[in-house]
Amino acid sequence: MAFREIDIKQLQLNPFKAIGDEWMLITAGDEKKVNTMTASWGGMGVLWGENVATVYIRPQRYTREFVDANGCFSLSFFDGYKKQLGVLGTVSGRDRDKIGDVDFHVTYLDGVPAFEEARLVLIAEKLYVDRIRPECFLDKSIDEKHYPGRDHHLVYIARIKKVYVRD
Repeated sequence: MAFREIDIKQLQLNPFKAIGDEWMLITAGDEKKVNTMTASWGGMGVLWGENVATVYIRPQRYTREFVDANGCFSLSFFDGYKKQLGVLGTVSGRDRDKIGDVDFHVTYLDGVPAFEEARLVLIAEKLYVDRIRPECFLDKSIDEKHYPGRDHHLVYIARIKKVYVRD
């Protein structure tokens, strides 16, 4: 599949639907090894004068090692593929070739891994990372509900460098 770059101002995306309902893949790695995870939490907007995406990764996720080891990662959005995204969100790449299991095909856009099956890919460059801190919750019930294991997400804020759509 061929992708073409579009200007970010042409992006037609409802992040509440695309992330929260349809999900996205966070993917990082290199030509030797790639890993991905499904995410239904995230955001997009403007911060520090930059177009940014914010993603959240639990510390134990294998994909975190790949995001931490690389300057950039991709966010891939799909039409359908919910079953495959479910597998990619629940099976660890430490344990098996989950990308092969769902018959997805890795492609590289600007040297960053993404998927041929995606309809939209954002290439994101890390700018900031921090951990969600329990003492900062104003509504303590959120911490109790989402972090009973005390495995607070890492927050990655990344500059959206390029936007690609599938032809």
